[in-house]
Amino acid sequence: MEPKKIGKLYLIPVPLGENDPAEVLAPTIKTTIARIDDFIVENEKTARKFIKRIHPEKIQSSLRLSSLNKHTQPNELLSMLEPCLNGHDLGIMSESGCPGVADPGAVIVKLAHQKGIQVIPLVGPSSILLALMASGMNGQSFAFNGYLPIDKSEKKSALKFYEKLSAEKNQSQIFIETPYRNHKLIDDLTQTLQPNTLLCIAADITLETELIKTQRVLDWKKSKIDIDKRPAIFIIHKD
Repeated sequence: MEPKKIGKLYLIPVPLGENDPAEVLAPTIKTTIARIDDFIVENEKTARKFIKRIHPEKIQSSLRLSSLNKHTQPNELLSMLEPCLNGHDLGIMSESGCPGVADPGAVIVKLAHQKGIQVIPLVGPSSILLALMASGMNGQSFAFNGYLPIDKSEKKSALKFYEKLSAEKNQSQIFIETPYRNHKLIDDLTQTLQPNTLLCIAADITLETELIKTQRVLDWKKSKIDIDKRPAIFIIHKD
């Protein structure tokens, strides 16, 4: 008896904004979407919009979408991989950027490995890596720390800890923030970090409004920058 065929799990990147997908996505994204009907997504409405945009000929009624977000229960995860276990290829996509990186898709990828499903990452934009590339900071040693604490005193302690860690390990420290809190974070960074610590702010990466700038905290205190409600990455490095 031949072994049961298992499908593959494709990690499908999505643009970081409303720019033309052809500007930031490899052609393999379109060809992969063209032949796959089963997808795991964060939001069904925006996923359908993206699929229609990159491949208008795709018949929407043929799509079978499973939602993976903060409301998904652990006992629902395995059922999302049923297409692969039944021999069909499956795609997973984030709301923006690369699945599995600062994204809930990582739990599905982990489960796929446990079930012997081949995982195939496709080429696309990662705001974290693009910001690091353009920052001029250490790309040999870096850490992505996600969100900082909301509490002011805890945030201040975390910033001082990561600044010290950066100096000790010569390591770039990367953060994100909810866009409407960007300006508050900039205030916290400039008030807490040492004057000569480097700070990179990268907003709207790959978009026409892209802004990426690295300078000392001392110089940021003298700068005016408006990134309110704009997706941004923050990187610090202490020499």
